[in-house]
Order: sequence, then structure tokens, then C-alpha cells
Amino acid sequence: MRLNKFIANSGMCPRREADLLITAGAVMVNGAVVTALGTKVMSTDEVIIEGQRLKPEPKRYVLLNKPKNFVGNADDPGGKRNVMQLIHKATKEQLSPVGRLSRHTTGLMLFTNDDEMATRLLSPGGKVRKVFHVTTKQKVNNAHLEAMKEGFKIGDHLVKADAVEYVGNRQDPHEIGIEVHSGRNKIVTRMFEHFGYEVIKMDRVIYACLTKKDLPRGHWRHLAEEELNIMRMSL
Repeated sequence: MRLNKFIANSGMCPRREADLLITAGAVMVNGAVVTALGTKVMSTDEVIIEGQRLKPEPKRYVLLNKPKNFVGNADDPGGKRNVMQLIHKATKEQLSPVGRLSRHTTGLMLFTNDDEMATRLLSPGGKVRKVFHVTTKQKVNNAHLEAMKEGFKIGDHLVKADAVEYVGNRQDPHEIGIEVHSGRNKIVTRMFEHFGYEVIKMDRVIYACLTKKDLPRGHWRHLAEEELNIMRMSL
């Protein structure tokens, strides 16, 4: 992470003051004075300010079942409600969302201060399983579901579903379950729109090995160590 964030996360001072300390030559990393803003450090690096070694913050992992009408990232454009307001009491450490969901999309979102894990989860390689429950305005043709499984191009990019089928015993053609590994922005919505369907509801019900079990809408919880171990092994 950036050095100023490392300093701020340690509780020494806010980021702006950390920048002043860095440019003043008051910060040492692994025994060498660092004055360049934007310098990046690892959690294992030794950072010392005025003889005091800073301790990296503990890693935190929080899972939220996002409700509708909350902006699904860390920004707050125009004072709209965002997901950070829902998890602000989860921990004193500063967390960031791993990826984003649109304001109208509900379901699972992961927050962490573990930049390394977040980077791996967001890797373009697409190792992370994501399952969505999609509701469309029109009835979805089974031939289009098969086309999603076979793969097709949107622009210059090949997209495909790992699995896709009607949801429920009644086989309602408006209710679709779809599994993808792609991390492209709004990829599921774009797949349905490609075939002329309007998505009216979308809920992320599985993220990696995580589910919504015992997690009501609008609530959050910390990940268990067992869940973290499974996630690490799958990345």
C-alpha cells in the first residue's frame, strides 16, 4: 500500500500529515530515509518515524448483504447513501469494497484492508465465483441461455456464463440464476441486454465461497478464519 496510507492506518496521523512527514525526511523504510510521495510499502517492511516503529494494522474482512438504493462503492456522489455508511461500525480500521455493485443491485459485497487479497480477488484472470439471481422484464428464451453458456462477443471481448438456468420449481422464465467468473463491470446486465432483455432486479447470492446464509439484507458480519482459508486456497 502507499506509505502515507500505511502511516495513517497505524494511527500515527492522517494521510495529509503523513505526506508532510515524508517530504520532511522524517520517515525511514527498512533503514533508509524516504521522501518520495507515492512510495509503496509491504506490510512486512519496517517503517520508523522519530525512532518509533509503526505496527501494521490488523487485517479485517467484512461481508455485507447490500440493500437496494445504496451506491455500491466508497464514493459519495451528490450526498447519496453508500455502502460505507452500512459498515462504518464494523471495525476501526479503514476498509474498502472489493469491486462494486450498482445502486440497484443487491447482495454480497466484501470489504477489507488487505490490499493483497483484494488485488487477487479482482484479478482479470477471473478465478472468483459469482452467482446472481436475475429478474427480467421479458421472458428469457432458453436458446439465449444456451448462447450465454457457449459464449459470445460483446464488442471485442468474449463473454460467457459458467452456468445459467431458470430459478425455482415453476421454471419461471423471468427468474434466472447465472454464474460467472468475469470481473468486467456490469457484465451480467450487459449479457442480458445483448439479447434484448431488461434486467429489473439483480441479487448477488454467492461470492467466492461466501453465501447470504444467516445474513439479512442490510446487515454485515466478519469472515470466519475457515472462510478466509478457503478463499486463500482458491486464489
